Amino acid sequence: MAERRLHGLQRVLGVNALSATAYGNVGSSIYYALGLVASLALGLTPIVFLVSGFIFILTAATYAEATAMYPEAGGSSSFARRAFNEFASFFAAWGSLLTYTATIATSAFFVAHYLGGVFWDDLARAPGDVLFGIGVIVVLSLVNVRGVKESSGVNVALAVIDFCTQILLVALGVFLVLSPETLVENVDLGVAPSWGDFFLAIPLCMLAYTGIETISNMAEEAKDERKTIPAAIKRVVVAVLAVYSILPFVALSALPVQQGADGEHFTLLGESGEDGGFADNPILGVVSNMDLGFLQTPAELYVGVLAATILIVATNAGVIGVSRLVYSMGIHRQVPDRLRRLHPRYGTPWLGILIFGALACLMVVPGEAVFLGNIYAFGAMLSFTVAHVALIRLRGKVKDVERPYRGPGNVTIRGYDVPLFAVVGGLVTFAALTVLAVRNPVVTIVAAAWLATGIVVYVVYRRRQGLDLTSTRKIAIPQPVVDHEAEYDSILVAFDTPTYSQAAMGTAIRLAARRRRGIHVLVAIVVPQSSPIGASLPEQEMAAQELVERARLQGGRRVTGHWVKVRAGQAGSMFVAEARAMRAQAIVMALTPRGGGTLFSRTVETVLSERPCRVIVASSPGSAGLDEDLLTAAAKG
Repeated sequence: MAERRLHGLQRVLGVNALSATAYGNVGSSIYYALGLVASLALGLTPIVFLVSGFIFILTAATYAEATAMYPEAGGSSSFARRAFNEFASFFAAWGSLLTYTATIATSAFFVAHYLGGVFWDDLARAPGDVLFGIGVIVVLSLVNVRGVKESSGVNVALAVIDFCTQILLVALGVFLVLSPETLVENVDLGVAPSWGDFFLAIPLCMLAYTGIETISNMAEEAKDERKTIPAAIKRVVVAVLAVYSILPFVALSALPVQQGADGEHFTLLGESGEDGGFADNPILGVVSNMDLGFLQTPAELYVGVLAATILIVATNAGVIGVSRLVYSMGIHRQVPDRLRRLHPRYGTPWLGILIFGALACLMVVPGEAVFLGNIYAFGAMLSFTVAHVALIRLRGKVKDVERPYRGPGNVTIRGYDVPLFAVVGGLVTFAALTVLAVRNPVVTIVAAAWLATGIVVYVVYRRRQGLDLTSTRKIAIPQPVVDHEAEYDSILVAFDTPTYSQAAMGTAIRLAARRRRGIHVLVAIVVPQSSPIGASLPEQEMAAQELVERARLQGGRRVTGHWVKVRAGQAGSMFVAEARAMRAQAIVMALTPRGGGTLFSRTVETVLSERPCRVIVASSPGSAGLDEDLLTAAAKG
């Protein structure tokens, strides 16, 4: 599931992939946010979700506008760099690292509670939940260090299944358990809940809406990003609100507020498992209190396993987010260079992944879900506030920059274009941050220590590098052979002449993934029209086999090859068909010298026009076959 390469991302993601991936991250939060919020807001939990949903709409509009303007990874950190300076960008990035680390810890911690709820009760109790959560973090951190290729298709499929499941739960809940009378009886204004708990529940509820920054971090992989990013964000907003605006009503109908013998009000939705509640697996608690007949046990098993799977994916997304952000911060000279250095074998920022993975494990150790939720919310509110303020600043600083998308609600005051949605959003998220800080001294101390540590590291590192604190100074990265750095698991090297090209094979060897037999050489033998296609051509066959053997000598054991007979003019289509059959990720061809006004041969032109993947045409000017003065032309598939 972990990403192998951090640079050279291809723009291949459309609206569906972006929105589904983002929903997978946003939608996972409901599996723990619902219980945490209900423990404070009690019968007003549905209202808290609606209020937080309004804040989410404002925040989504800010991210849509800013990301469409500057479609680059980084989210609030990137916005702050454009709006203010490098120190502001670092501050936002360090706050985002707190969010990602808390995401890893929180998601991993709740995996055990859903699995324990359907398989083994001891897994959902201390110290089982803590040990299991740490185990999940350790395994995923090591997987990301090794750099196993991420399966975006699996993640998208899980997000779609998750959304459909949540919609189904909402529909069943509306018909089976929703009770307006119960919802009214749940509320005793000012008492159950108290006004203090109600206002504290709002920033905590933003847990359920975090993850919208995922789209910003995938901006460099989006096709037609200025259109697809705003469209994807709109879809996520609609999908999330469709579920979150109704599910809490269903949950509080299934698990209503009660009054204990001591006079205190509570709902099992917000009580821990040790007290017979479902705060640690709230969605499973909702299903457990639906009358589903013979489907009851299968439904609980399905929801428990699905929730655990989604939370593991969310944990992995947090680790990937850390790896990308640490790498970006290192490139911009915000943190010591060692943190962003890539592993010599696996090509991942291994030290940064291990350090922040270890910090996530430390967060899990106390086994306090509320603490994890509040830390998570603190980091998210900080990032959201910075994003809103940055967008307001950008409206005045770069008036002439094209804005493919503009959020709703804009006014002009003394010539200043004011985004009201960002102003209101910034004020609300800052107020939520303030409430969290005032009501949770421990969280405030931990968050302040985190920020202070980061600032000290930043200042000391920049001074040692002879840099000021505000200027942007990127580390120069050597340009790759092709238009972006790549590493392919399978490459087809196509020869349509009997002349061997060291340049073509050299390019394939440099681009082929290590530790794999990923290079296949295919030689085309042209059969004259006067002879049958299967005619014996011993000289041509021997020459073609010699090409394959020379390629094996140059590339080693990972090179395979064969030759195929074709008619004149059919070699290009044959190469394309072979690339599709072997699912090649790149085709490498030699550029042979030609007279006249055309650069490419008919075969190369055919492959370029019908390409099923990336095509790389390598040439040694002046002398085909010599690996000198390499010229590479690449066409995207």
